[in-house]
Amino acid sequence: MRFPSAWGSTQPLDATLIRPGLVAEISADTAIDRGGVHRHPLRFTRLRTDLSAADVALFGEGSAAIAG
Repeated sequence: MRFPSAWGSTQPLDATLIRPGLVAEISADTAIDRGGVHRHPLRFTRLRTDLSAADVALFGEGSAAIAG
């Protein structure tokens, strides 16, 4: 999975996976261009203090979104 670093940029954004401590809700759009790059950035919505990191699937595992 690749994410662009800026609009119109061909440089990929490096993603660093970390050990989770907090759960954040994000808003995302599924638009992907022909090169497999997500067209729009993720946006922070809110912290989910009602969930722990153990309640959420690891990155790349599971496809169900948690509705809140």
